[in-house]
Amino acid sequence: MAFEFERKQRITIVGGGPGGYEAALAGAQLGADVTVIERSGIGGSAVITDVVPSKTLIATAEAAKGIPDAVGLGVQFFTRGEDLRPHRPEVAVNLAAVNKRILGLARQQGEDMRSELVRAGVTIIDGVGRLDGEHTVVASTGTGRGSTDFDRIEADTIVLATGASPRELPTAKPDGERIFTWTQLYTLKALPEHLIVVGSGVTGAEFASAYMNLGAKVTLISSRDQVLPGEDSDAARILEDVFTRGGMDVMSKSRADKVERTDDGVLVTLSDGRTVEGSHCLMAVGSIPNTAGIGLEEAGVQLTQTGHIRVNRVARTSVPNIYAAGDCSDVLPLASVAFMQGRTAVFHAMGDAVNPIELRNVTSNIFTQPEIATVGWSQKQIEDGIAQGEIYKLPLQTNARAKMQNIKEGFVKIFARTGSGTVIGGVIVAPRASELIFPLALAVEHRLTVDDVAKAYAVFPSLSGAITDAARAMHIVG
Repeated sequence: MAFEFERKQRITIVGGGPGGYEAALAGAQLGADVTVIERSGIGGSAVITDVVPSKTLIATAEAAKGIPDAVGLGVQFFTRGEDLRPHRPEVAVNLAAVNKRILGLARQQGEDMRSELVRAGVTIIDGVGRLDGEHTVVASTGTGRGSTDFDRIEADTIVLATGASPRELPTAKPDGERIFTWTQLYTLKALPEHLIVVGSGVTGAEFASAYMNLGAKVTLISSRDQVLPGEDSDAARILEDVFTRGGMDVMSKSRADKVERTDDGVLVTLSDGRTVEGSHCLMAVGSIPNTAGIGLEEAGVQLTQTGHIRVNRVARTSVPNIYAAGDCSDVLPLASVAFMQGRTAVFHAMGDAVNPIELRNVTSNIFTQPEIATVGWSQKQIEDGIAQGEIYKLPLQTNARAKMQNIKEGFVKIFARTGSGTVIGGVIVAPRASELIFPLALAVEHRLTVDDVAKAYAVFPSLSGAITDAARAMHIVG
């Protein structure tokens, strides 16, 4: 008598960054036969060259800034010379040691993620993947795209998580020595004498902040009238003030046309003919999705004009069994979104319960000093009539814990639906705003009112108490 056994669903994932990693774990959890193809290491660029390294650098910059900041709290640092008199020590940063630690941490994080996939029973292929139709992935397992060593993998479901790469301008070609993308900075052995950062979006602002606090002279070239275009204007204004007071030269409404190497540095030529000389230049002018030459068009996968993969709210592409997660898709380029997309894609493909991604509820953070965290609708959208809401802003200077820590910049801003008081968004500018925003994220996700938030007990004194104070001030009279 013959028995029929149900075959495991086969899931092949191209890319092992946050989206691919989470998709693989979800598939393994649901009992699928999962294969991940990754060319540079599990964790992808987010772990190896982007998020983990940059935030580790920023953590070091925070520590460096904390030493002089402690003076404002009455802490004194000194050494004694041969004359036994106290001398103020000089704070120095060993960038070679910093970068060695950064790359070591990134490598360890990638190895930990790889081990987690192996424990879950996921098959990992070190190579480059491309589609060959709707149900086949060809993995080049040699040294690159031109390799003649191939594996053909048949799949019921395919998840594309190929990520993105820094945009390079033909008039400012990175060389990894004087002109850098953000993935190349970790080869520096010494702090740049004068770092010119081209681009004042999130990446440019974060690196400009970090290197300023590490002790480098920094010039930030912004083509817009404020840093962080598109972000909360009050938050951007505070950050620009902090940059200026810290000695940074912020050049607004200035567009870089060309970056050239000189004998001992770089020369940046602006569109109006002005020039800026420095020792090094970081190009932070956006990224492009890694979607070219991997068989998408031939398989019928629709792309946007920018080359991103079109997906719906469950990360599904125009081809029913093919999904996409992370920076290669036309959704917010955040690691947290990539994780959610990867998990959602696999749950949907395998018939498990799934909540479609609601981008309005996504929390984001800019890791400058101070940090800027946001969730939900923005003030501009409310002022433009796109959303109906009330706005309340509480400066952190009124918070007892902020005074104790000598925090001079920052605020909590809450947006609540007119009439009902339902929290629809918020902005926090503060040290560790990335941690403080979570209560507002919960409020937005679960449609809590400002009165619901105000009824929660915040520790006194605490920075989080500013959130309940702001919510209390927005009390809806019953």
